[in-house]
Parts: sequence; C-alpha cells; structure tokens
Amino acid sequence: MQELRIQKYLSEMGVMSRRAAEAAVNSGRVIINGERAKTGQKVVPEIDEILCDGILITRQSKKEKKMYLMMYKPAGVVTTMSDEHGRFCVGDILKQQNLPERVYPVGRLDMYSEGLLILTNDGDAANKLMHPKHEISKIYHATIKGELKREIIKKLEKPLEIDGRETTGAKVDVIEQKNGRTKLKIEIFEGRNRQIRRMCENCELIILKLKRVCMGNLNIGLLKPGEFKLLNYNEIKYLKNI
Repeated sequence: MQELRIQKYLSEMGVMSRRAAEAAVNSGRVIINGERAKTGQKVVPEIDEILCDGILITRQSKKEKKMYLMMYKPAGVVTTMSDEHGRFCVGDILKQQNLPERVYPVGRLDMYSEGLLILTNDGDAANKLMHPKHEISKIYHATIKGELKREIIKKLEKPLEIDGRETTGAKVDVIEQKNGRTKLKIEIFEGRNRQIRRMCENCELIILKLKRVCMGNLNIGLLKPGEFKLLNYNEIKYLKNI
C-alpha cells in the first residue's frame, strides 16, 4: 500500500492546497489515528484514520464533484473553516449556504481585509493559484489616510524584506485623492504574510480599507460583502491551465 505525506494526501483529496495543509497540520487541525499530525508525516490512506477539522477524509472524497466559487469576504471575518477563539469565520458563512460539496479557501485574507476569495475542493487548482513560481498577479484597492506624495508611492513600490526574504516589489497607481484620503491600486505577484500592510507600515501609512479585487484573471466584479458566485467555464478553465 502506498504511503503519502499528509500534505500531499489532503491536496489529492481536494481538501486544500499543500501549503494550506501544512498550515492546518501545524495548527493542530489534522488528526491521524487519534493523534495530532506532524508536518511531513506519512499515511496509508486505506489504513489510517485521517480527520481534518473533525471531518473524516477518505478515498470517497475524491469522487466528490469539483466546485469553484468566488466570494467577497467581508472585513472582520477570519479566513478559516473554524476558529478556536470563536470568531466569525468563512466556515460560518459557508454553513449558511447549504452547498452540495465541502469547499475550502485558497490562500488567506487577513481578518481586517476584504474582497476576493476563491474557494474550491480542487487541490491541484488551488496549488497552481497559490504557488509562487506562477507569479499570479494580485490587485488590491487600498484607501490610505492622507494625500500621498509621489516619493511615497515610489517607496511603496520598492522590494521589502519580509520574514528574511525580499519581495519582488509592487506596482502602485493612484486612483483618486480627495477629502484627506488616497485610494491606491496596488499590484503584487506574491502572497507574503500581510504584505501590503507591511509595505504601508514601512512607509508609516495608515490603511483605512484594504480590498482584494483580482487574482490573475479572476475579478470580484459586482459582488457585495458576503456574496458568492460559481466560477463560469472560462474562469475554471483559466484556473486549471495556470
């Protein structure tokens, strides 16, 4: 019987991407034979009992119909399926939708950010969207306190060291400046932890609102906070062909 690393198994089952699976293991959300899983631990799917977020994961999971959703995550919602601190999370919103399949967020938006979030049970597609080697463009609209000078915009665009590694930099354009506020379009090609917030902190800027509007060719369009839509044929094709 074939052994698989737990991250690879969860990805193959469409539960989540490998990176998300690693985070789930590290946070204690994955249980193997009654004990907390360890990163890189190998499992035999036909023998071992594997639970993620309390749900038994079996080979039957692979027969589930693949689903691809787009959601407008509201500010104040945690991007997890459950939260040990009792905070309102994406999983709580999904429970209200009565979906025919269980889907998971691809990547994260921090609790205070809002906007585009992709949800699916297709682990391969999730991996493609999130893997750094594909350099998928992510576009945010950031409302900043104050009217920014050009030199600050240039500083925002420069690479920044995050967790010991330098980012690839960003492209920043001014959408509008009025009433003591500046609305920026910020394009990045990574998904580093709180990257845009750290960029703004580095420039001593105060973010009033941060909204993700695009991931590659996937655009939030006219969705409102808390709303969902199924991806259309072209959007799913794009996701699978990254």
